[in-house]
Amino acid sequence: MNNIINHISKIMYKLKHTIMFMSLVLIVTAFSVKYAFNNTHVFNTLLLVASIIGGLPIMLQAYQALRVKVISIDLLVTIAVIGALIIKAYEESAIVTFLFLFGAYLEAITLKKTRSAIKALTDLSPLTAHKLMSNNNFIEVGVEEVNIGDIVLVKTGAVIPVDGMVISGEALIDESSITGEPLPVSKHKGAIVFAGTIADNGTIQIETLKVGEDTTFGKIIELVETAQDAKSDTEKFIDGFARWYTPAVLVLALIVGFVTKDIPLSVTILVLGCPGALVIGVPVSNVAGIGNGAKHGILIKGSEVIQKFSRTDTIVFDKTGTLTIGHPIVNEAYVYTSDVEKVHRLVASIEKESDHVLAKAILEYIGDVKTDVVDRTDVIKGGGIKAIIKQDEVLVGHQMFILSQKVEIADDIRDKIKHLEQSGHSIVLAALNHKIVGLYAIKDAIRPGLKEDLKRMYKMGIKHMILLSGDNQGSVDLVANSLGLTKAFGHMLPEDKANYIKNLQSDGHIVTFVGDGINDSPSLATADIGIAMGGGTDIAIETSDVVLMHDNLNKLPHAFGLAKAIKYNMIQNIVIAVGIVLLLLTILIFGSYIKLGLTMSIGMLVHELSILVVIFNAMRLLKFKTKSESFSNKTK
Repeated sequence: MNNIINHISKIMYKLKHTIMFMSLVLIVTAFSVKYAFNNTHVFNTLLLVASIIGGLPIMLQAYQALRVKVISIDLLVTIAVIGALIIKAYEESAIVTFLFLFGAYLEAITLKKTRSAIKALTDLSPLTAHKLMSNNNFIEVGVEEVNIGDIVLVKTGAVIPVDGMVISGEALIDESSITGEPLPVSKHKGAIVFAGTIADNGTIQIETLKVGEDTTFGKIIELVETAQDAKSDTEKFIDGFARWYTPAVLVLALIVGFVTKDIPLSVTILVLGCPGALVIGVPVSNVAGIGNGAKHGILIKGSEVIQKFSRTDTIVFDKTGTLTIGHPIVNEAYVYTSDVEKVHRLVASIEKESDHVLAKAILEYIGDVKTDVVDRTDVIKGGGIKAIIKQDEVLVGHQMFILSQKVEIADDIRDKIKHLEQSGHSIVLAALNHKIVGLYAIKDAIRPGLKEDLKRMYKMGIKHMILLSGDNQGSVDLVANSLGLTKAFGHMLPEDKANYIKNLQSDGHIVTFVGDGINDSPSLATADIGIAMGGGTDIAIETSDVVLMHDNLNKLPHAFGLAKAIKYNMIQNIVIAVGIVLLLLTILIFGSYIKLGLTMSIGMLVHELSILVVIFNAMRLLKFKTKSESFSNKTK
């Protein structure tokens, strides 16, 4: 029996929109017959048929819900329709079933639009690739046939099918699907490109590094879809509330019908009490807001993240690669031994083992030199590297790290370090067998336009902005003063940053940490909200709550403003939903005193309109912009 009902339910679900239009035709025909020919018999017959046809899919959905012990909105409408048929209110029953189906139809259309941002992403998913075969020809194959290490060809206008490295050619790449930035980026040999981006101009060959769901684009889609399905405490509360509220309305209607003997009144209560707008109002805000973020290169991992982020009052920043552009250069270098070549060779041998931006700056300064085999390395997170090369002990790192290794630093070198730090340089020292042999003074530029972006954050309600860095205090202070930050602390190891964040939280602050997602995993995990400046890196996507895919802080005000807008939109939808139900019930109860009647069909019409109101209200989030963004667009 259940199998038959399940089969019928599936058919009805597929034909639900067709049934809705059939119901409309029957209702229009019925009223036409009544007013044109004054034939009430045909009028009632057509409305009865419309009630049965329109009510069948609703009744089946109510039955399916009851099977899993859920008293759904469909059950309330089903009982209301059956009650109307019993008292021969065919006009009411037909209109109620039509309006319920019509509301579901409009709801499906508008909800589809709220997911437009993620659909725009999935539409960019590459399906084919031109793969280099054994005969040295490129053949078009399904993207699932491309493996790591394969060479693929991408021509002008084509979607890049894999994450990989350019091995030949040059092209302008539209990376808006990853970063949200509209301007194309030039890519040449050695550059990394991402699946889902588009070659605007040029032809390149790519060595495949990642395929399918492992690509950055694949992970973005997975994260956005997961985030849109995730539920916050508010949504869970409303779902729980609806599970108790719906049967409570049913009980209320039964009590009213039993006491007053007024069946039309109790049936109307069932219709008016449907909590549809309340149930859908919060998740649709969540979906629309996360979709807006995805379109702008901002990944927000769920509704719970939105709630916490919107209440943030303190933001803690990493320095290098976050507040600075992340491409420091060596301004000055000093070698304290006659064998300059050996010092540079040893330092390069160690630094090539590191992904830190300071290490890259030193390697860029030293240039192409023959390196030695490193026999053993010990990486001290946030401090430096200790290595053994041909039985020599080599240390490379910050001054505090070097001192912790019992290495003496001469007074003239200390004076030089102090002078360089005061001018904003980061210092990396090299020691060979417990003797200082090299000093590299590195400086990184502050991100352009960042000061204005942080001012906007203060205006949006952030009270404290704090800089925590493993760099020296002089360099940290220089950056903090330039940007107008509240506090700044240098010489901070990763665990020191995490402990500082815990202290802020114990003082009652809601803390958001912004870092590069590589060296600051403890801080990202400890903060209430972790924001990674990812640039599409795996670790950034996996360890944070929010990812700024463009690797640029100019998206931070939009992300924070969006979180606050989503929160307020959710509250608005709850107020609209509850307010309309209370208003309808008030009119129903006191209507006779204010000479305002309320029929079941009018109540259903208002109920369906309330659902559309909350959906359209949420859809405004798809076009959300901060005030400064709107002003900027108007002045262009």
